Amino acid sequence: MLSRTAAFLAAVTVASAVAAPAASAHDRGHGPRLKGERVGYFTQWGANSSAKRVQESGQAGKLTVINYAFGNVSADGTCFESNEAGQGDALNDYQRPFSAADSVDGRADAPGQRLKGHFNQLRKLKAENPQLRTVISLGGWSWSKYFSDAAATDEARKKFVSSCLDLYIKGNLPRLAGAPEGGTGVAAGVFDGIDVDWEYPGGGGDAGNVVRPEDGRNFTLLMQEFRKQLDALSGKKGKHYLLTAAVAANETVADRLELPEVAKSVDWLNLMTYDLHGPWEGKGPTNHQANLYSDPTDPEPRQRSADKAVDHYAERGLPSRQTVLGAPFYGHGWTGVPAGSRNGLYQSATAAAGDLTYQEINALPGKLSVDREHGASWKYDGTTFYSYDSAEVLTAKARYARWNDLGGVMVWSLDGDDARGSGIAALDRGLRGN
Repeated sequence: MLSRTAAFLAAVTVASAVAAPAASAHDRGHGPRLKGERVGYFTQWGANSSAKRVQESGQAGKLTVINYAFGNVSADGTCFESNEAGQGDALNDYQRPFSAADSVDGRADAPGQRLKGHFNQLRKLKAENPQLRTVISLGGWSWSKYFSDAAATDEARKKFVSSCLDLYIKGNLPRLAGAPEGGTGVAAGVFDGIDVDWEYPGGGGDAGNVVRPEDGRNFTLLMQEFRKQLDALSGKKGKHYLLTAAVAANETVADRLELPEVAKSVDWLNLMTYDLHGPWEGKGPTNHQANLYSDPTDPEPRQRSADKAVDHYAERGLPSRQTVLGAPFYGHGWTGVPAGSRNGLYQSATAAAGDLTYQEINALPGKLSVDREHGASWKYDGTTFYSYDSAEVLTAKARYARWNDLGGVMVWSLDGDDARGSGIAALDRGLRGN
């Protein structure tokens, strides 16, 4: 791995470079392979979650992987689809018809069509962008409750993995309540792999999650079972199915994982190097939610940073090329914040101000401050403070990934970007070295 000093110099040298023009429809996906993995989470529920928007914004041509969030894990330890509130959203996944105006290729879904929804649109998006792969992400913050049960025994792991591959890789979707959508193999080819977003093995996630002391070991065994069954499905000459996982920037959670063993099964791990500070610290002090480097003036004793998280994973056995650096397309806010000496940074607050997307924060009034030394930015209007990654910081993070020989970058989530795809374009600049 390149020295941190060299990485820092690379990250701050050309922060104001202009964006390269988007590839045309004719040449998209037929030029040189994109440098680094560019992973974008596509939310099932987002108001701006649209494959057409991903295409027209230019995001699609600059991505290598879309992680569709999320698939749920049932109480009996299987992957499933339903339209039960809080449990599943088959309507958005594969039942909702898209009009010609909303469809990637300008063609409306037919009434009796067996695959609709986002799944069908993702299939169309891949057809337009040959470099792009799509992966189903399982769990997330709200749907990790039963991961521990699904991973607890050899029998449970085999059952769980088989159900996920049957549903999402083989594409055998259920026909629900007499609807025409679904059937054997209707979604085959939509997904090119699995992303496990278990938050978190051993605890620290949402209230009510099942937790076991042996979760860390069982996580290793679960990833091994996924790799085994995915490879068996491929055969010796078949396609390679991706297997990835989203992992915490929290050192305590990271230390439960058997990283050298996990690395043998996965293509890479997506480090969630954000939410380092946020609204749970409602009275402040205001702080960075995703700073690249630690600031020695940070009043929080741990002085957390993305760089520290990358180092921690490396020290515990995760190869750099299997490390994908996460960046947020949203920001955390505080209100009732005095200016202090640094435009609201490290100041008290009267309350949390909620979260806004990258697009929304860019449109807010106030002064944008960029700390180039520590890879952080924030917007402050005299009373309200938002910590988020500006385009300049996003480019610096991508350069950091490139200069430190990391696997690439990941964003949560694509719908937070603006209609021009300027956030993804900023990452693209850093990975290309422009």
